[in-house]
Amino acid sequence: MARIHFAWELGNGLGHVARLKPLAVELARRGHEVSMSLRDLVATRALWLPLDIPCVQAPVFLHQTVGLPRRSASLAEIALGVGYLDGDVLDALHEGWRSMLSRFGADAVVGDYSPTAMLAARSLGVRAISVGLSFAIPPQGRPLPPFRPEATLEPGRLASSEARFVRAANHALRTSDAAPVRLACEVFRGDLALLCTWPELDCYARGDDSPDETWFGVNPPPEGGAPPVWPEGDGPRVFAYLKGGHPDLPLLMRALVERGCRTLCYIPDVESGAPVPLAHPRIAYSDAPVDLTKAFADCDLCLCHAGGGTIGQSLLAGVPLLTIPMQGEQELNARTVVRLGAGAMASPKTPSEFGAILDHALRDRTLRDVARAFAERHRGITREGQTIALCDAIERAL
Repeated sequence: MARIHFAWELGNGLGHVARLKPLAVELARRGHEVSMSLRDLVATRALWLPLDIPCVQAPVFLHQTVGLPRRSASLAEIALGVGYLDGDVLDALHEGWRSMLSRFGADAVVGDYSPTAMLAARSLGVRAISVGLSFAIPPQGRPLPPFRPEATLEPGRLASSEARFVRAANHALRTSDAAPVRLACEVFRGDLALLCTWPELDCYARGDDSPDETWFGVNPPPEGGAPPVWPEGDGPRVFAYLKGGHPDLPLLMRALVERGCRTLCYIPDVESGAPVPLAHPRIAYSDAPVDLTKAFADCDLCLCHAGGGTIGQSLLAGVPLLTIPMQGEQELNARTVVRLGAGAMASPKTPSEFGAILDHALRDRTLRDVARAFAERHRGITREGQTIALCDAIERAL
């Protein structure tokens, strides 16, 4: 049996821990010794606290990096902002991960968006396995792709960012016997990459004919959560999973009301005590995460910020999406949904503009037909089956 350490280093939200938790539970059931390092122990406490598994704070970058472009153009530029800009800074994070892995005597690391954990495993000669959505697992064997291929960037910007990332990574590896890094993708992918999505939802559009990739599909929604309670009356049912930090929430809610939608909305900030963006009989605010399986069973449209997990769960239920991305990863995911033909993307500037996009998302039957066809193609996937397949792959790698 092996000692397996699970790691989550970058990114926000519950999806990272929700992916790792069932893998940790199953591998512990199989007799392996399991431990976890998590970026956020507080917001994810309800997920990991019931586990009989050591769970500690991950080494993460806590400072602000200045002088970088306002919008990151690649994964390398995101990493430059969280420690990879300077080799000496990365040394500190790298040593933190090395100490963590040594403390638990890890034989393998399974990381969700955890490049420095992968780097530390490389320096220690420990098996490094990446698992997660396509955004954090870039294509193999080539430079990191740009987030927006159509955007015009300064000549050499992508290559320069990647070179700086690679330089910092090799600086951290200099005292070990590990082979130096040639491409940034090696750090994000580790020794083995397990993609929790399908080719049609791959934000890098690498295609289903990529021979070096293994696709396990998006995690089906877990059982449990608050039962959906829809507002009374007629009109389409819209499930909205939104963040309180979005400046246009009152505008979005007003447009839904004006079109007669019955909206069930979960906003974590409201759950924590923040005021609702708009009080109206046609809007029901849930005070806890909603049971998505039950909500999507009676839903006409999903309104969200284009998190990868929410997109996958909505499409597995055959529900089209209207996405309002707030950052680069979400914009990539939103563009993927539009490319698939299963939803629309909005960046509303005026109420009338968002209203027109909402009308399109509610009335265009093609969007629903594509979403239902997606659900039919992947009808057999279950959370239990996916967990077993991923754990089998991890054990084979050991």
